[in-house]
Amino acid sequence: MNKSIVTFLLLIGIIASSCTTSKSVVSQNANLSKYEYASIINNDTYHIPAQLMEHEIQLFDAIEESRLKLINNMRIGELTPTQQSKLLMVKYGVDVSDEQSVVTVNFIDYLTGRPIASCQGTYTTLGFDVDADIRGAIKSVAKQIAETFPKE
Repeated sequence: MNKSIVTFLLLIGIIASSCTTSKSVVSQNANLSKYEYASIINNDTYHIPAQLMEHEIQLFDAIEESRLKLINNMRIGELTPTQQSKLLMVKYGVDVSDEQSVVTVNFIDYLTGRPIASCQGTYTTLGFDVDADIRGAIKSVAKQIAETFPKE
């Protein structure tokens, strides 16, 4: 009897973790094929707690797995006007709760400031493993980014 309860709870956990929703939203008027570059804004890389650096590295890797080439924000001025027209500013957020972890990566046109795309990854272990939740959400958002900006 005890074994069946544990199995049932495990099954519910597996179902719940597979029911997380990841999605991408793209502006109707956006031509995603024109974008070649991305620059992370307000990343505070050197001001975040050391234990979060692993997740920031994974977010940078997720963007690099797409066709977008990362540009340091201090070097944007070195880009030609044509290159700047192909640049997206990237802002990300991580929301961790007992229910799930959500990672959102937003892409904003550099010249107009207009949001172009938003990719979101979610994952949950129902609070059993917060680190696994964050890793799962990052993997999920990486997949969304790769699908939104596929390599050619």
